[in-house]
Amino acid sequence: MTFEASDLQDLMRILVLINFKRSCECTRETLRYRLQRFLGCISCIEGSDFDNSLRELSSDGLISVTPKTVQLTEKGERLSRGLQSLFFRKEPILELVAGLTDGSITGLVIILSAFLGGLSRSVVIFAAALTLTAVSLTGFSSLLLGGKTEDIADLISLKALMEYGFYNISDNKERDKSLLLIKSLFNVLQSEINRSNLISATISGATAMLSGLLPVLLFTQLPSPLGLLVSLAFVGLIVMLFLVRYRSRKTQVHWKITLVETLGIITVAVVVSLLLSGFKFTP
Repeated sequence: MTFEASDLQDLMRILVLINFKRSCECTRETLRYRLQRFLGCISCIEGSDFDNSLRELSSDGLISVTPKTVQLTEKGERLSRGLQSLFFRKEPILELVAGLTDGSITGLVIILSAFLGGLSRSVVIFAAALTLTAVSLTGFSSLLLGGKTEDIADLISLKALMEYGFYNISDNKERDKSLLLIKSLFNVLQSEINRSNLISATISGATAMLSGLLPVLLFTQLPSPLGLLVSLAFVGLIVMLFLVRYRSRKTQVHWKITLVETLGIITVAVVVSLLLSGFKFTP
């Protein structure tokens, strides 16, 4: 089975695959009810179309069917996750990494500025709260508005592409049914993506606040120079475990190269931030 949807059965197979929950197993009746509830249309899914979809998915090796249950195979589970990621834009690790990046770099700048400038504890905490709040709100609004605009644009393109394939169906009844299902599907997707964008933006903002505030608190609450060492170690741990590892896996680049690139980016960001803050380096 390919992603190309050119007839009603292609669309039905996609709908079946994206409606499996994490258990990847359910009864026939539960799965059909889930499809109807998902689309908000009880009469949209006919029994014959549903049964044909299960037979074709089973022949493709994507599901295993028993008289009572339907279960995704390993191949079907991978395809189901891929389709859900495509349609629902569900990859919260991206927002988590974005928040960790913003928060950790901001916390690092605050810690180094406080240490080099000899700022008092109360001033450091006030500056951290103010700066991290601004960074978190900026990240939240950027992901919420930018992500929504981008996702809706992709959604419109995907809908037009799928509808184009269905207009070639010669059977008028099947074509109308397919277009009705497409309309119901993308109405649901628009609502799901709006909710997903709000959750993603909230995760990013909260992560930025926490990942920046924790090292600052460690720096201010522990005695010097232990506070500085522990806070820098905390930021380094975040960089190594999340930023370097995630970027290395996604870009298929060796982690050592990614580490050098990441450290270079962070160094430039810290130096520029310190210069803009008015700090003067003295030998």
